[in-house]
Amino acid sequence: MEIKAKKQNRKSFKQRTFADLAMIVAIFIFLNYISSYFFFRIDLTTENRYTLAPATTKLLKNLNDVVYVKVYLDGELPAGFKRLQNGIKEMLDEFRVYGGENIQYEFINPSENTNKKERNDFYRQLFQKGLTPTNLQEKDNDGTQSQKIIFSGALVSYKNIEAPVDFLTASVNQSPEQNLNGSIEEIEYQLISAILKLKKEFSQKIAFIYGHGELESSDVEDISNSLSEYYTVERIKISGKLNSLSERVEDSLGFRVHNKYDLIIIAKPDSAYTEQDKFIIDQHIMLGGKMLWLLDATNAEIDSLAYTSSILATLKETNLNDQLFHYGVRVNPNLVQDIQCALIPVNTAIAGTQPQFSPESWVYFPLLQPLFSHPIGRNVNLVKAQFASSIDFVGEAQNINKTVLLATSQYSREVNAPVRIGLELIREKPEPENFGKSNLPVAVLLEGKFSSVFKNRITPEISDSPQISFKSEGISTKMVVISDGDLIRNNVQKLGFKSKAQPLGLDRYTGETFGNKDFLLNVINYMLDNTGFMSLRSREIKLRLLDKSKIENSKTIWQIVNTLIPIIIIIVLGTIITIFRKRKYSSNK
Repeated sequence: MEIKAKKQNRKSFKQRTFADLAMIVAIFIFLNYISSYFFFRIDLTTENRYTLAPATTKLLKNLNDVVYVKVYLDGELPAGFKRLQNGIKEMLDEFRVYGGENIQYEFINPSENTNKKERNDFYRQLFQKGLTPTNLQEKDNDGTQSQKIIFSGALVSYKNIEAPVDFLTASVNQSPEQNLNGSIEEIEYQLISAILKLKKEFSQKIAFIYGHGELESSDVEDISNSLSEYYTVERIKISGKLNSLSERVEDSLGFRVHNKYDLIIIAKPDSAYTEQDKFIIDQHIMLGGKMLWLLDATNAEIDSLAYTSSILATLKETNLNDQLFHYGVRVNPNLVQDIQCALIPVNTAIAGTQPQFSPESWVYFPLLQPLFSHPIGRNVNLVKAQFASSIDFVGEAQNINKTVLLATSQYSREVNAPVRIGLELIREKPEPENFGKSNLPVAVLLEGKFSSVFKNRITPEISDSPQISFKSEGISTKMVVISDGDLIRNNVQKLGFKSKAQPLGLDRYTGETFGNKDFLLNVINYMLDNTGFMSLRSREIKLRLLDKSKIENSKTIWQIVNTLIPIIIIIVLGTIITIFRKRKYSSNK
């Protein structure tokens, strides 16, 4: 009877076990069926690494054709580039979650072809399409040096149109680890920026003002071409015409006024603006128009030093100081000098002999530091300025937010104009104790509601005129003031009767490319952003780097721990299980 009862209990136990298992499986199937009607994802990372921005998910869900991404970062890669490759793949996988079959990608190794000529031809094709290679020096097993070429970029195509994407950030004021981390942070931004460029959904219009000695179209050709990929770019002469920047429409409700352009740029004027032109610009701002001011406080030019050993930098009168002061900034009548500066070629040969040029530091060409905590300056390389001035915030307006975007290094100083500038300054070795000022502002951002500079200054006939529709208080807008007109100027290479614009930020003497173009594109995209895609630049992935000194000092200990501890754990667990089984079965007997 006892044996029969045990068999029945065992059978009942098995039946209950199978019933419980079947119930669990049924619950999982039911939950899986219910969850198929709901979509959610949980990101457990501290910095929300796998959470796409709302602007990104909206764009991906509304794609009406395939976006194909060819990533040329594959093959045998150093650890850092492998991290970048993994980051790109993870991001593209996230894109597929929301974009579905409209997101396709492949990874290609551009160096896999063993035929050297064909491989170099392929490299050349990628370079011509806009991908920049990285040359790495490596040591082979026999100790010889070899060169490895890596393309850390991709070609994104949409509706038979292609756009290059360069994922690698190369800022000289950051460590390689920080550059790599910054590159991973910006993967989403770079990819979405390329897709937006291909979709051409930006409808905003930008105008470069001319007629007051501003930079010629050839001087801003490179930045204009880049902006044209997103926006409509024109050149406009105000000439005192009320409708040059705005349109006035009369209907049953009276005159309605709106801006023709979303943003206007004033780049390096050399003559005075009339009060009529200032009024038209002021009303553009009052109507919510954005402004980018690039103004020189002095008339100093580096080309003048090619013909003489010194020049006199006098104040430049543009008649815009009172307007800027009213809006909340003052471009000071001085020049900044900075130990952190660019190089210029200087003839070091003895008089009467063959010229011999050598690169020398020129403190009047500061290399400005972007504000990394702001989306405009995030992961941007140092920005090269030429004869820049410092900027002060003025006024007590509570409704204006003011942010410094570019500043000098911790070793800088100001010299008041007029001042004589001579090449003999190069012979003086800059001493840090003589450069006692730090972080002098050179570019600032103003955001908020501005009041008109012509408020209480014009006659009732003008202020009350329905045709003019004067606004004394503006709606919320943004403006950026930069105290160097050359910051947006590209070099122009003469090719016979033709000329070619060189990349903005390229130093023709050293071959280094500074962050001028990236910075200005970020400035304009930030001011005109109405989709929220600039918020992607706020993503921050924290660097969790190991302490190399601690690793070196405790390497042996951790090697022993990692080798022996798992073995000891297995032995202990095996012993415990053996003892437990012996006691269990001996007691059953």
